[in-house]
Parts: sequence; structure tokens; C-alpha cells
Amino acid sequence: MVATAAASSFFPVTSSSPDSGAEGNKHGGGPANLGGFKSKHVSSRGLKVKANAQAPPKINGTSVATSVETFKHEDDFQSPPPRTFINQLPDWSMLLAAITTIFLAAEKQWMMLDWKPRRSDMLIDPFGIGKIVQDGLVFRQNFSIRSYEIGADRTASIETIMNHLQETALNHVKTAGLLGDGFGSTPEMCKKNLIWVVTRMQVAVDCYPTWGDVVQVDTWVSASGKNGMRRDWLLRDGKTGEILTRASSVWVMMNKLTRRLSKIPAEVREEIGSFFVNSSPILEEDSRKLPKLDDNTADYVRTGLSPRWNDLDVNQHVNNVKYIGWILESAPQSILESHELSAMTLEYRRECGRDSVLQSLTAVSGADVGNLAHSGHVECKHLLRLEDGAEIVRGRTEWRPKPVNNIDVVNQVPAEST
Repeated sequence: MVATAAASSFFPVTSSSPDSGAEGNKHGGGPANLGGFKSKHVSSRGLKVKANAQAPPKINGTSVATSVETFKHEDDFQSPPPRTFINQLPDWSMLLAAITTIFLAAEKQWMMLDWKPRRSDMLIDPFGIGKIVQDGLVFRQNFSIRSYEIGADRTASIETIMNHLQETALNHVKTAGLLGDGFGSTPEMCKKNLIWVVTRMQVAVDCYPTWGDVVQVDTWVSASGKNGMRRDWLLRDGKTGEILTRASSVWVMMNKLTRRLSKIPAEVREEIGSFFVNSSPILEEDSRKLPKLDDNTADYVRTGLSPRWNDLDVNQHVNNVKYIGWILESAPQSILESHELSAMTLEYRRECGRDSVLQSLTAVSGADVGNLAHSGHVECKHLLRLEDGAEIVRGRTEWRPKPVNNIDVVNQVPAEST
């Protein structure tokens, strides 16, 4: 019985004549009741069509059958095809269309995630967070120079470059899985309330990128003495591979609560030691002593500098890039218009608070102060100090004449009307 019911669901069952059906009903062999569902016997004999009693019309002497006569006999009705295994299968074309739609949508999402350049001169993923390369020891990130990051001479400012270097350093720590609840601090450093502070920064700029350029920044870390860390950067043109900037820095640890310098604990050294590269600094250290300026030795003095709330980082101290901007506040305007910064060495002596008021001092060496616009290479010495005389940063900058086309652009800026 089970086999018969199963077979009847896949293969057509030949219906018996009306008489045999009536005979079966007499013996209880009528329609089966499966699972409470009663099958209904539908017959086309219930449909009756009345034939037109009028004589069929004639056209040109020939009788023409009407549509009613066509369906005069019930046997002329076309019965539906028998239910078989094949015609009970789903519509495969609809299923294939749905699968195709899913695959197309997945491909679109994949293209958005794994973006590929439309031009050969574009880097892959120029705006991503970067990646670790060279056996996990070097971090690489790309940046696009925005319009608000360039100055009057149409090149990126030194602050823009320094911000990109700092961003790469932080993303290096984050990608390596060492970022704790601090600005570049590791989990072990956070437990001990330690943060990184920079003590020395040395930068050499061979060429400045311009608006729309994509630059590639590589960074890595090394040991510096017993209680320091050195971080180096190499900035290249993303299209040509030309080296644009080299930078090297030395960092030490400071207690966030006491604001005093600290040795590197053994737990922290074990945490970061595997990421150190055994290499020389990318820049040869400038061992020349940075002199201390005062009101008598400085040629230019800028007073009344004070940090704003937005100048503080998450460690509640002034971002080191902000100090560079303050130092250049006292640089003579004639140098800024006719020269560009080619090298810089900074020594960070102490930090300043958000309520501090600073002074910026600059002395020009090896050039006529009254005729700086027509000078060749110029060297300046800098000091950033508090009003009470406490030193914040000592510095030295070197300047080279700007390219002719950049000077022409500056000269095209209209002067203010008097």
C-alpha cells in the first residue's frame, strides 16, 4: 500500500471507466482520505454549452461553423496534461536567475572591499590604514595630499608631512596589536601609566609633494640606548618611488601621572622587543650642539603663543607637531616667501600645559638679515620657551631657495590694499 501511494505521487494513475468507479464505491474503494485531506472528483461533464439553434451562416454559399458549434461536444475540450514527476519539478530558470543575482551582488561587494585601481598610475588602496611588510618589521601606509594641506606655493607644508609621519607610527602600533588605552601606549604601558614622549627629531626634506600626489610612508622602530626607542620614516612618491623625506626620532617613556621620565620596564621591553629592527638611523645624527637663544642673540621674537584645547592630544599634552608651527612663528617672512625648509633638528626639553604662554625666538646665521630674499642657503636657530624662561624646544632649521615656479606663484598673490 505504501509503495502504491508513493508511486502514484510520481506516475499517472490510469482512471477507470465510470461504471468501474461506481462499482468501486460500492465496496468502499472510493477516493482515499490521506491525512484528513479529501480529494475532490472534478468532471468536465458538469459544464454544459447550449448550441445555437439557428442555421449556420453562409458566406458565398458555403456554411461556416460558429464558435459555439466548435465547442458543442464536451469531448472537444482539451484536458490538462497528466501530473507527472517532470512537470511537478520547480521552475529551474527562476532558480538559476536567483543564483545569478546573488553572485552578481557578492561580486559587487567584493569589488568594493578589494578595490582595484582604474589607472596604472594609481596605488592599490591609497586611503587604507596600511599594512606590515618586510617580515613584519616595517609598516607601510599611503596618503593623498589634500587641497587644505598645501600652502601658497602649492606644496604640502612641513606640518602636513609631520602629521603623516605621526599617523603612520600610531597605525603601526595599532596594526601590530599593541595599541592600548593611550596615544601609542601598549597594554603593559597602560597598566603602569606610561606614555611615549619624543626627545629628539631630525628631518630632511628633498622634495615636497603637491596637491593630488599620493605618498608612501614606511616606518620601523629600533632600540636607542638602554631606555629609549628610535623610530625612522621614509617617505616616497607613490608614483615614481622617489625619496621625498627622511626622518629619525628618539622616544622615551614618561609617567602620565607624575610627568617624570621612566625606564622601560621589563614587561614592556618583552612586549615590544620583537618588533625592533637592527639597523642604523636613516639619517646620520647631527651632533652639532644646539645653542640656547636669549633676547640678545635672537633676531626675531614672537610672544603671546598659547595652546588651545584642540592642540592637546589624548595624553593631555601638546602634540609635538604643534611645536614646529610655533617655532616657525618667529621665522622671518622674507625666508618663508623665498625659501623652503630643507632640514630640521629639534630637541624637546619639556612639555607645556594648556595654560602656558610661550615665546618663539629665531636667529639667522650665515646670511644678511636685511636681504634674506636674495640669499642662498640659510640656517636658523630657534628656541621655544615659557614666559618665565623655561626651555621647551631647541631647534635648528636649514632653508634652500624655492623653485622658480613656486616663487612666481607667490608673487602672483595680490597684496593687501592700504
